Amino acid sequence: MNQQQYPGFETGPIRPPSEHASLLLRVTRNCPWNRCRFCTLYKGSAFSIRRKEDVMADLDAVRACVDLLEKMAAGSGAETEREFHALMARLGSSGPEVCQSAAAWFRAGMTSVFLQDANTMLVKPDDLVDILAYLRALFPEVRRVTSYGRSHTIARISDENLARLAGAGLNRIHIGMESGSDRILQLVDKGADKKTHITAGKKVKAAGIELSEYYIPGLGGTEYSRENALETADAMNQIDPDFIRIRTLSVPRTALLHKDYEDGIFVRSDDTDTAAELRLFISELKGIQSVVRSDHMLNLITEVDGKLPENQVKMLAALDWYLELPEEDKLVFRVGRRTGILNSIADFGDSALRDTVARICAQNDIRPDNADIIIRKLMNRFL
Repeated sequence: MNQQQYPGFETGPIRPPSEHASLLLRVTRNCPWNRCRFCTLYKGSAFSIRRKEDVMADLDAVRACVDLLEKMAAGSGAETEREFHALMARLGSSGPEVCQSAAAWFRAGMTSVFLQDANTMLVKPDDLVDILAYLRALFPEVRRVTSYGRSHTIARISDENLARLAGAGLNRIHIGMESGSDRILQLVDKGADKKTHITAGKKVKAAGIELSEYYIPGLGGTEYSRENALETADAMNQIDPDFIRIRTLSVPRTALLHKDYEDGIFVRSDDTDTAAELRLFISELKGIQSVVRSDHMLNLITEVDGKLPENQVKMLAALDWYLELPEEDKLVFRVGRRTGILNSIADFGDSALRDTVARICAQNDIRPDNADIIIRKLMNRFL
């Protein structure tokens, strides 16, 4: 491997919450589609695929850092310090970032790796197989390797090549279905329709790769809320993904979708609209064994989480609890969640925490008639 051509270690801007303990290995840069009207992450940035050799060089750098960390843990002392300074000199400006990534991963147990950025599945199968094989050879202790992938891309990959990727160690793919409604998918310019989402999801499952599908309640606004729930549930029922991950919609002013709100294409859903849509969605999930995960800080009700079908009633009960609250209590719960004071339904039962949120509402004049604007500002802090 020609180190002179290696431009240095890279880390992308995002990973799923479930990959918080993973090594982030950047295989592609940015998003090849980059037109979704609800997303601002990659706007203005061009998509590219990193050279296979550069990705492998990233792995070499992490391996070298991990080797030193293992020596330090064994108490090898001054010799290790000299080796560390030599490694920093060899890695150059990439050194601090590599060591920081390697150290965080080392502390987490080095069991999972996430391939960045938005659509690693566009990489030629031969190259991706080589990267996966190299990763597994350098770090045999890794148990899970995960990637984002677009349905439009995966639907065009042959079953043979998906099976090769599974055999090389790709364990899980995250797909942003967002909605199963063709109308909504077209309005938000997702670049895939319901049929393509179903085809891609089934292909991933058939290859023996775990599948996480994402659903965004509220994406169709109040006009298409029911359609969003029913069509997405129908698509999930046909796929039976391993995981269904809930992602509450939050739209910064710079998103194209925000302009759609201003132009009246959508009427924006509030938390209560979204909870009602989510309840309909959960109630329509039938005949599948998926695990529903509410693993994002923007989700209002974290108890919408569990295995289907056995935990379905529990999840519906959590949504009913919120929907049946008096408006004043809904306000306290919403503000408490968005400020991080309340993290669960159980927290709402703590009078001290509830009183703290009530004081914040009073001091900042947060009322049911202005709560949506304030809560959206709070949510946008996390984007």
